[in-house]
Amino acid sequence: MKRNISKPALLISAILTTSPLFAIDQVKLESYQLKKIIVDNLEFKDMDKDGKLTPYEDWRLSPQQRAQDLLSRMSLEEKAGVMMHGNAPSLNNEIGRGDKYDFEKLTVLILNDKVNSFITRLEVNPKDLAEQNNQLQKIAESSRLAIPLTISVDPRNTFYYGNELGIKSGFSQWPGTLGMAAIGREKDINKYGDIIRQEYRALGVTQALSPMADLATEPRWARFEGTFGENPELSKKMVRGYISGIQGVDGLNSRSVAAVVKHWVGYGAAENGFDSHSAYGKYALFTQKDSLKEHIIPFTGAFEANVAGVMPTYSILKNAELNNHKLDAVGGGFNSFLLKDLLRDTYKFKGVIMSDWNITNDCNEVCINGTPQGVKPKVEGMPWGVENLTKEQRFIKAIQAGIQQFGGVSDSSIIVTAVNNKKIDEEYIDKAVLAILIQKFSLGQFENSYVDPSKTSFVGNRHFQKVANQAQYNSLVLLENKQKILPLNFNNKIYLHGFLPDTRNLLKNKVNIVDKLEQADVIVVRINAPYEQNHKGYFFGLEHHEGSLAFQPNDKNIEFIEYASKTHPVIVTIYLDRPAILTPLKQYSSAIIANFGVNDVVLFDRLFDNKPYVAKMPFSLPDSMDSVKQQYSDLPNDMKTLYQFGYGLID
Repeated sequence: MKRNISKPALLISAILTTSPLFAIDQVKLESYQLKKIIVDNLEFKDMDKDGKLTPYEDWRLSPQQRAQDLLSRMSLEEKAGVMMHGNAPSLNNEIGRGDKYDFEKLTVLILNDKVNSFITRLEVNPKDLAEQNNQLQKIAESSRLAIPLTISVDPRNTFYYGNELGIKSGFSQWPGTLGMAAIGREKDINKYGDIIRQEYRALGVTQALSPMADLATEPRWARFEGTFGENPELSKKMVRGYISGIQGVDGLNSRSVAAVVKHWVGYGAAENGFDSHSAYGKYALFTQKDSLKEHIIPFTGAFEANVAGVMPTYSILKNAELNNHKLDAVGGGFNSFLLKDLLRDTYKFKGVIMSDWNITNDCNEVCINGTPQGVKPKVEGMPWGVENLTKEQRFIKAIQAGIQQFGGVSDSSIIVTAVNNKKIDEEYIDKAVLAILIQKFSLGQFENSYVDPSKTSFVGNRHFQKVANQAQYNSLVLLENKQKILPLNFNNKIYLHGFLPDTRNLLKNKVNIVDKLEQADVIVVRINAPYEQNHKGYFFGLEHHEGSLAFQPNDKNIEFIEYASKTHPVIVTIYLDRPAILTPLKQYSSAIIANFGVNDVVLFDRLFDNKPYVAKMPFSLPDSMDSVKQQYSDLPNDMKTLYQFGYGLID
């Protein structure tokens, strides 16, 4: 086991502890079980439990110096553990969905397997999540070197109508990223990122697995809704604003949340729109020479904001060529041209490269053929392009390509064995671990990894939700307004179709709602963009929306709209998680409003208000499925449209 302490670190430590020229304020320290060390009337945590102040415990030193010192004290097993970013399992759920961590399993993962980065998927209130995250940090504090946990999270702040997950978890509820792109103002997405930052840190979350900078050039793509749309420059601006808000503008610090931008690069060119979580969707199809350049542009906004992490795509970039270089037919996490030549050398990215989930795991028959009806979906591997390699060979290839941390993986023994058997140089491991540790130190985790559960009412507070509601309001795109049916009159008698049962109570004393169609002056309809159900299409237990963008024959909502429009003006708001062919709505509706996540109260505030609409479409809406099939999956703005990118009526 290495125990060498760097001479520069010792020298700087000596200067700081003896020089009268330095007047240093005590940093706040939090610990449940570590003893304090007093040096020069300042307190430090004894993290390695040796009774002495070692450089990595000295908060006066730089993150680089502390990380270098800590690295020198770590065993190979401990270093390999740092390269894992596991799922924090909950009771009866390996990927962590539920209301309580499986602390028995997590104790083994933290203390035996040396893992100290986890994604949380708990579905609980803020106070409970903060308390359980503190419990995890206590376990980590008892490890040999007391390396604190990095707890990450996928986006939780998007309002989904009828889905209580985000609300139950207490986070402020915003329009989706497509809605923020529809508003199109960098200052707004910056505020969004800043509020999310405050909420995450209050719960002990220090890493955001977001944003998605993927350029959504294939309108059928199942993950379209997580993007900022199809325009490269708009997406770049949104990505830059979000990361500046969630990390801060002066580099990572104790108030930051480290952002991991994804998925480098070309994911949005998904062949036939199928997603690369599934074996049948492993390809992103590139048809034009150098069209990959368009997909890179949004990521340059992340680089301008000094993004902390980059996550490569699952996809194989089929037929992709850039600067006369033809890309290898392997997933992004195994592609050294994407990670070294482009990301590191061309774009000078200095942060951590973290793989997407399970790229080293096997893809078995269920993974290939899909989850049968009635069977609970299970997470499988996504080793696209390297299916015939062993797990060890996949780890080695990914590390040599540039991966520094493995998402969804907790078994680091394969890396240890590969190093011990001289199959990969330990220098790769040291470089990766150093980069990860520098960010942990920069985020202030070694001084205080705990949060105060009594202060979690701060999450989703009234002010934050007021700002989020305004964003929901501003994100609504007015596509049609025949005979100026909008704004509605408060005296209008309104019949609702497609709304939740509790809508009437929410709108009590605000909207004159009637029970029967014949009683109404106007009808308001809520619907979702169409999709085809495919039992193969799951990722982490969530169903993909795939297939046709057109409403199917005998669609019940379209039938109702057609019938009702014969006697009443019909106003339709449609939730667009992907583009949709709105021809029947245009034909039968008096007004159409595109939404990207809006609650009922905000929706009706907008319907009654005579202020101008400000949002514009962040992507095109096709005129037919023939146009969709004829467009190129890798190019933006290249199909016949019913409503083009940037469309939106003012009133």
